[in-house]
Amino acid sequence: MKEALLVIDVQNDYFEGGACPLHEPKKAEERIIKLIAESRKAGRPVIYIKHINSDDEAFFNEGTYGCEISERIAPLPDDIVINKYCPNSFLGTELNDCLRSLGVEKLIVCGMMTHICIDTTVRAAMDHGYEVALVADACATKDIEYKGEIIPAETVQKTYIASLSGTFAEIV
Repeated sequence: MKEALLVIDVQNDYFEGGACPLHEPKKAEERIIKLIAESRKAGRPVIYIKHINSDDEAFFNEGTYGCEISERIAPLPDDIVINKYCPNSFLGTELNDCLRSLGVEKLIVCGMMTHICIDTTVRAAMDHGYEVALVADACATKDIEYKGEIIPAETVQKTYIASLSGTFAEIV
């Protein structure tokens, strides 16, 4: 079964000093660096997803430093970079066509933010018929608010990973 590594939204705005810093993004990025190296060594395609927001959004504005993929995991010339404009990496992009052309049947998923783009993309991958291995320690999220209550990033992370486990992805 042919696999591909899908690296979602590891962009500068999610790190300290960025417009939307996450909880422990460097910790997730360190694991992603290892996954990229392992994938390249195994001959597994590495596909980067880059989120671009409209100029009226607070982060990931096209042409800004914050929108760029972290230089610590910079794509190589043979890697694939796909731009997306909504949380689902498949919606309105060439991702599915790209994966089909490569013969990919299984995705190894990592990246940011767990509770939005990771969750949405993993669920969509099942709709497209892919098996998914989600690398939990290679994902990052942030505190979120609901009805005035702050839900800590650790709880958000565990909840979203648990909700994807089994039906939508194998958690590794």
